Amino acid sequence: MNSDPSRLLMPRSQEGLARLIDREGLDDGRIAAAFRAIDRRVFVPSRFHRVAYEDRPVGIPADQTTSQPSLIARMIDAARVPAEGRVLEIGTGYGYQTALLARLCREVYSVERHRELAERAEANLLAAGIDNATVKVGDGWAGWPEHAPYDAIVVSAAASEVPGALREQLAEGGRLVIPVAEVGSDNVYLCEKTGGETKIVRLLTPARFVPLVRGAPE
Repeated sequence: MNSDPSRLLMPRSQEGLARLIDREGLDDGRIAAAFRAIDRRVFVPSRFHRVAYEDRPVGIPADQTTSQPSLIARMIDAARVPAEGRVLEIGTGYGYQTALLARLCREVYSVERHRELAERAEANLLAAGIDNATVKVGDGWAGWPEHAPYDAIVVSAAASEVPGALREQLAEGGRLVIPVAEVGSDNVYLCEKTGGETKIVRLLTPARFVPLVRGAPE
């Protein structure tokens, strides 16, 4: 589950969810505005519409989840998404984080392993009026080299290590936010690229994520 178990709260409306994000103390004030603009209810299965505005992960097909909103907000904030930048997302899911990122930057490229999720995300993004995000079915470990370098990369599944391809595809001065599966927890790390090297600079938070599966989709 893509969640921070210590922080589960239950706002009951989109505005309530946005106010919760306001209280996160984020550096980038545009993020709360993006949460106000993007209706999470569009990006969860219909059976979960009643809990769409709660600060909790929600199950989606293929045994995946759409992440807890406050966790998404903190990960995006750490990525420092530039308004005119290009962002790579690994793990599209139903497209909620994709839509938020698209509100913050010029273009988003998102890689999803499961075709049914990629297709649903494309439909959800269209319904939300998002036209600057592109989704493809692929191997998240490999990134999307054709559109590199990326000013920010946000990964929504836990890898066993920081993939080399993502290190390479990050622009100089760019930021990579990624959960890494470690003993007892998936730890979300912030990485930065300086002098051609992408290095972990700090731990953001422990959490729980689905695994980042290596290899081409079947």
